[in-house]
Amino acid sequence: MNQTIEKFISKRSFALAGVSKDSRKFGNAILKELAGRGFTVYPVHPSLDSVEGVKCYRSLDLVVEFTQSLIVCVKPDNAVFVVKEAAAAGFRSVWLQQGCGTVEVKAAAEKAGLEVVAGKCILMYTEPVGGLHKFHRGIVRLFGKY
Repeated sequence: MNQTIEKFISKRSFALAGVSKDSRKFGNAILKELAGRGFTVYPVHPSLDSVEGVKCYRSLDLVVEFTQSLIVCVKPDNAVFVVKEAAAAGFRSVWLQQGCGTVEVKAAAEKAGLEVVAGKCILMYTEPVGGLHKFHRGIVRLFGKY
């Protein structure tokens, strides 16, 4: 595991952009999984008061006092805006979840001075890893891309 990933997950608390009122969305799965693994997650959504039974914050500047680490799980079109907002709010690092971490988004985050993890699923790196994520992690390790 690389140092940027180790540093990110060692914080044990994260803001999460990309939750939805639709419980089938992957941002919601990340919230439930990480909370179940003992991490503290601050979901951020501009129009939700709560999601999956957890208080939801309307903007990133409302959670930066609790954590400076952000997981981004939004469409690439919105991800550039989210990383710029995160940098302006005072975040120090972002995890660009698979699907949103395009070259453009990663470049915008780095240009904004953020430490970046991109193209990896956070659920493969936060213990305890189980199920499909454990299998996927084993495959990634086998090919030396962990």
